[in-house]
Amino acid sequence: MAACGKSGPSTPGGSTGSGGVLSWALSGGSQTTFQASQTSWNAANTADKINYQYYANDAYKQKLRVAIGANDAPVIFENWGGGTLKDYVATNKVEDLTPTLGAAVKAKYLPSVVNVASFDGKLYGVPVNGTQPVVLYYNKTLLAKAGVQPPKTWDDLLAAVAKLKSADIAPISLAGGSKWPDLMYLEYLVDRVGGPSVFNNIVAGKPNAWSDPAVIKAGSMIQQLVDAGAFATGYKSITYDAGQSSALLYTGKAAMQLMGSWDFATIQTADAAFIKNGSLGWTTFPTITGGAGAPTDIVGNPANFFSVTASSSATAKATAVKYLKDGVMNDAYVNSLLQAGSVPPVVGLESKLGSQPNSDWLSFQYSLVKDAPSYQLSWDQALSASAGDALLTNLDQLFLKQITPEQFAQNMNKVGK
Repeated sequence: MAACGKSGPSTPGGSTGSGGVLSWALSGGSQTTFQASQTSWNAANTADKINYQYYANDAYKQKLRVAIGANDAPVIFENWGGGTLKDYVATNKVEDLTPTLGAAVKAKYLPSVVNVASFDGKLYGVPVNGTQPVVLYYNKTLLAKAGVQPPKTWDDLLAAVAKLKSADIAPISLAGGSKWPDLMYLEYLVDRVGGPSVFNNIVAGKPNAWSDPAVIKAGSMIQQLVDAGAFATGYKSITYDAGQSSALLYTGKAAMQLMGSWDFATIQTADAAFIKNGSLGWTTFPTITGGAGAPTDIVGNPANFFSVTASSSATAKATAVKYLKDGVMNDAYVNSLLQAGSVPPVVGLESKLGSQPNSDWLSFQYSLVKDAPSYQLSWDQALSASAGDALLTNLDQLFLKQITPEQFAQNMNKVGK
């Protein structure tokens, strides 16, 4: 954990010893932007300071859940929207931002993104970072060495795995120890096979929705990759937060990695030369012959959000609202995200992309989001917290071949949504 200030809020209002309101956020990714934002904001707003604390992804989810349940959460907290935020809203833990920020947010942000943090027509979160579609990254040098082109179809991917293994190159880096990266395969495969309606039925709580043929087939295809030796040796002990899976890609140990767009910034921070010399490539997830899903459908996080804790003091809430309106996604904030290779979900961004570093990556990502007929929120966030936990546990067992695709579906049917 990279921390800033005290280890937690010192009062129910979320104030810290330095006199500002506390905001919890994720380390890595957009942390540089958050830090710059805090510095500039606090210099100009000495009576309304913001103090960030940063936490690694996996530890953060549980810490936030416990803090909110105990009414000990910070004034501002980063989250993914979707089902988990909806749970907090249902228990009156999150402030309704519609009266104070509704109009401003509607005018500034892409509607498809804002909707992820809106429930029953009310706003509970403000987008805080770039859109985060999941893409297939690849090491151009390793693919060329094995005589492999970036895979466009499922058959291409299987053929690429075989060729890479023959060349003694690990085909795919996967942070299986973190579990949530496994989910990206299930999400894309279910969509490519059955279309977005399959998961929509699951979210709607339709009986036995997990037993849809597309889910069963996707589970079989995952185990097909496992049997083919697609994933780097020991992948179930590799974690994302430690930077291990990305390192395999940019150090030339693995040829591909399916990961969110935030990984571009992670790689750029760890090895800027790898990107600068053109070694990093990216493409969409492969298509599946005869599948119902559109080739341009995407999955991932439309954005992360900042929400405000309902139990915070009126003064703290006022400072939070002021910061979310004027400090988040102002020109300097947007430019910082763009320079880090992240595309903010704000309207009218096209004119800025061409003049930014890594404009080819930014344009690819923006077009991917803008043109997608379906942009599905990561399932562990779209579902309730309990269902999301059960999903990751059962999916982990599916990858390890401890359960069959049919057993996976049966187990999840019992959990529901």
